[in-house]
Amino acid sequence: MTRQEVLDQTIKIICDCFPDMRDVDLREDTVINTETAIDSMGFVLVICKLEALFNVRIPERQWKKLQTLGDVVDAIYKRIP
Repeated sequence: MTRQEVLDQTIKIICDCFPDMRDVDLREDTVINTETAIDSMGFVLVICKLEALFNVRIPERQWKKLQTLGDVVDAIYKRIP
């Protein structure tokens, strides 16, 4: 799986969970907690769905370090076997 495919799937999950985000231009530098309608509970939902989809685990202590969409993609991508 390529990093671009992880990015595409991440954007799809965000848009599936938050339909209002479909009209937002989500870029890798988009700051999730300030530039989107995703609150902390929504962020947990997105991370859990990504972990299930890609069969990976991101330690909770690292979640607070994930600021941008690119950070999330990198965290998932580097854990894919």
